[in-house]
Amino acid sequence: MELIKAEGLHKIYGNKEKKVEVLKGIDISIAKKETVAIVGASGVGKSTFLHILGVLDRPTAGGLFYNGNAIFKQSDKQLAYFRNKRIGFVFQFHHLLPEFTAVENVMMPLLIAGIDNRAAAAQAEKLLTEVGLKDRLTHKPGELSGGEQQRVAIARALIQTPDVLLADEPTGNLDTHTGDEVFNLLLEFNRDKDITIVVVTHNERLADKMSRKITMVDGRIYEDTGKTEFKS
Repeated sequence: MELIKAEGLHKIYGNKEKKVEVLKGIDISIAKKETVAIVGASGVGKSTFLHILGVLDRPTAGGLFYNGNAIFKQSDKQLAYFRNKRIGFVFQFHHLLPEFTAVENVMMPLLIAGIDNRAAAAQAEKLLTEVGLKDRLTHKPGELSGGEQQRVAIARALIQTPDVLLADEPTGNLDTHTGDEVFNLLLEFNRDKDITIVVVTHNERLADKMSRKITMVDGRIYEDTGKTEFKS
């Protein structure tokens, strides 16, 4: 079943005198429960595309549909609500708040959504335990390793049980072993919780673990038809 559909996405920065066309007409469908890797050289538009998929930015032209609904017809306030409820984000730099504990960082999206403090903390503790951080609940980011910090970031991204998890170079700052652990953790949540995952990565070896691999070149995407097709 289709979750996300992009039709003719373009993104242009600048003005008539000096403009940069980053995305040049992207069409793609992503199914529920699917895992998709987007690979390509730096500067080809991967992160821009991911930001539009995550409704962090609006395209210059084209449409984006979630469950058949044209998402960019909504107001900025509606988009913010949708983003907080339905989309999880994990970035290369974890963006944890240094003054808060692991639990407090993870429960933040729930508090923003108006969930009671005690209930939010209980959910955060449960999810942190699931990602292997049962003994790190009260530790602040500076007291955690890079891999542990990224696990906290993943838990925060998943705390609202989103439809899709978007990850931009989630293993970029980690050593090979830790990066593998983090990547495998994402795949576990895909299998166990049916969360669609879209990952931007330079790591071809990890990209090959996904059900689809898409290469982006100069603002356009090309499907790796050698990959095994996703089956729902």
